[in-house]
Amino acid sequence: MVDLRLRCTHALPTAVALLKDLVALESPSSDKAAVDACSAFVATQLRDLGADVALISQVSAGHQLQARWPGADPSSQFLTLCHLDTVWPRGTLATMPVREEEGQLFGPGVYDMKAGSVILLTALRVLKETGQVPRHPVCMLFTSDEEVGSATSRALIETEAQHSCLVVVLEPALASGQIKTFRKGVGNFTVVAHGRAAHAGGDHQKGINAIEELAYHIPTLQKLTDYEAGTTTNVGFIQGGSASNVVPERAQLEVDFRISQMAEIDRVAAAVHGLKPVLAGARLEIRGGLNRPPMEHNATMIKTFDQARQLAANIGLTLEEGAAGGGSDGNFTAALGTPTLDGMGAIGDGAHASHEHIHIPSLADRAALLATILMQWEAG
Repeated sequence: MVDLRLRCTHALPTAVALLKDLVALESPSSDKAAVDACSAFVATQLRDLGADVALISQVSAGHQLQARWPGADPSSQFLTLCHLDTVWPRGTLATMPVREEEGQLFGPGVYDMKAGSVILLTALRVLKETGQVPRHPVCMLFTSDEEVGSATSRALIETEAQHSCLVVVLEPALASGQIKTFRKGVGNFTVVAHGRAAHAGGDHQKGINAIEELAYHIPTLQKLTDYEAGTTTNVGFIQGGSASNVVPERAQLEVDFRISQMAEIDRVAAAVHGLKPVLAGARLEIRGGLNRPPMEHNATMIKTFDQARQLAANIGLTLEEGAAGGGSDGNFTAALGTPTLDGMGAIGDGAHASHEHIHIPSLADRAALLATILMQWEAG
């Protein structure tokens, strides 16, 4: 029997070198050319391994990269999800260079989540070199817009998930190494108040203050939070007005909301869309809603994690689970009822922060676990 963990450990220097190259390709979500260059780099790696590769063109967002790997039983497939976009603007490397220190690798996007792509490539390389064939074909998606809501990739993700017996999301693990078996759903609302401009001195009485109108609604929006239900709302951004001596005719606020259960979206949405103007003559414009449904810790999730934990134990790894307040593309697949393992990427810390890093040995361990899952997973 092939010792996949040992083979992945031997492949670690190659994996680290590849990850350094990938992090050096800065790829902010909003920079199409940069994300496309990153996709092209990964596509070359996949072709060199023998994968069937296709680029799905996008007009404004980066292209979506799709690849396929053969498996023994084509009656179903595995789906792996990686995103190549990051939150870091181009030029970040000048002040936050890629560096290796005391068993850790630092750099923008290294943890969230370029290490996940390298883990997948390493697992495939080891399987190829050892002549191992996954139990089912593997469909791989490397998307370009996860950090900004997955607007152009969601349909593709959901389509492939519906044909899959398991989705492996190579988002980073929690800081202590747990994979993520619960995530909150994420959404946002924009509330725009329209009033009437007037001179704040000479014609104050003729104005309708849009900022004042919004102020009446902030307490209502904040009080939609229900900690027992796992729901939070946060008015996090407000803008309006042009000068202190002008009654503002327009003001806008942004609300972030998170839910732990789908039933809560109806309550929250009804309350927000039910807001009515308080000031005579004012008008409210409301848009937005749920972007990612919650990844609920249900019976499917429990069963899926239990099998992954046992497969990890079989190769000498301890796998634990945890919850995350943010969303991922795994929210979409879990909501469809497809068994989903999220947070299967590298162990580290500092997502979206200047100390972003991974623990280098976790690249080998996670690649070995992924390879084991692809070889031994029992579909329910």
